[in-house]
Amino acid sequence: MAFNRRNRLKDGNSSNSGPKRALLLVLVSVSAVLALTFLLKQRIKLGSLPSSSSPSYTSVGIEDDSNLVQLDPSFKPELPKQNDLSLSLELRNRLPPRNTDLFPSLAKDHIKIVLYVHNRPKYLDIVVKSLSQVDGIGETLLIVSHDGYFPEMDKIIQGIRFCQVKQIYAPYSPHLFPYSFPGVSPGDCRDKDNPLEKNCRGNTDQYGNHRSPRIVSLKHHWWWMMNTIWDGLPETHNFNGHILFIEEDHFILPNAYRNLQLLVELKPKKCPECYAANLAPSDVKSRGEGWESLIAERMGNIGYTFNRTVWRKIHAKAKEFCNFDEYNWDITMWSTVYPSFGTPVYTLRGSRSSAVHFGKCGLHQGQDAASACVDDGELKFQVEEADQVCNINPDWSVHFFKRQSGYQAGFKGWGGWGDERDRRLCLSFAYIYHQHHSHQ
Repeated sequence: MAFNRRNRLKDGNSSNSGPKRALLLVLVSVSAVLALTFLLKQRIKLGSLPSSSSPSYTSVGIEDDSNLVQLDPSFKPELPKQNDLSLSLELRNRLPPRNTDLFPSLAKDHIKIVLYVHNRPKYLDIVVKSLSQVDGIGETLLIVSHDGYFPEMDKIIQGIRFCQVKQIYAPYSPHLFPYSFPGVSPGDCRDKDNPLEKNCRGNTDQYGNHRSPRIVSLKHHWWWMMNTIWDGLPETHNFNGHILFIEEDHFILPNAYRNLQLLVELKPKKCPECYAANLAPSDVKSRGEGWESLIAERMGNIGYTFNRTVWRKIHAKAKEFCNFDEYNWDITMWSTVYPSFGTPVYTLRGSRSSAVHFGKCGLHQGQDAASACVDDGELKFQVEEADQVCNINPDWSVHFFKRQSGYQAGFKGWGGWGDERDRRLCLSFAYIYHQHHSHQ
């Protein structure tokens, strides 16, 4: 999500190298044993990943004119050389979901849920507790995507017992590379350094700022996660249904899953031009209109849900996504990707929110003591009776919001994304599950 747009490009790269090294040794040992034991039992190869020709893609909801993966044969993807921590996390990504003993099967019409997180354990604890109260949560798979590795965040997810859960970790997160790209590299320019005067390297953004690893991690994580969820995991790469995406500061109301199932069912009939279904209005401050009507509006960034057909259209715009000088994934989508589709990108939702954004700390705050962002971690709203059960009527008509405020085509971006290394890594993520790649 987009936070603190204007005052955001101060780089905080404090290093806790001692604790990290100790943690690394423990993590590598445990992860290797767990992962290798599983792989040996399953008799699969570590290098095997689903190919682009494996899934059988089908159109759901909108006309599918981008069914095939579109790749530029002239682009040669490159990934940074991994360190031990990165490799150990990649092994953990191959572990099967947990809690299959408690929930041995998934419902036929289930909607998978992806929760992507950074490092705000207070918030995550609230979100996990809200998910535990969601009607139908035991029918589906919860995938948690971590931007790097943070023990407290990991511990919270390890404690989930209310559904099948699988954890994945972005193995090229800047948070994993304290001494090399995509983290801080020796000789990198900082802030508004002059490369000639400082004898440093790096490309500036449109405002003259050099890259900040903490800032660019937001967009890198989202894009890596999307490519991995749709094309890189055995649990999802043949899945043609809808997938719900939420963050660690999205409180999910008890009726969210049932409302979403109904919206997905109604979307082809009520709003065939809709690309997605949403749990909340695009205005994050709104709880909804409370009308006896469905709402079609621009796609919001809280509880958005779409299928593989829509992902293929997004994936085909990898160059536009990766080259736009904007560090927020959502503003990048609103300003350059969605407008490139040629038709309005509507999402369908109820007139009362089923997910609520809370908290005031941005994603790039709270990472170290010097710049910690702390609030009381308390919710500012009440879960009401109407939030407990499905509150969408399938007989309702659809009200379209055709002109809305917010980021639109033509916005030039807040910057933070001018370094060619970030653009190349981002584009490489679009290729990693479709062809062989090299390491830098």
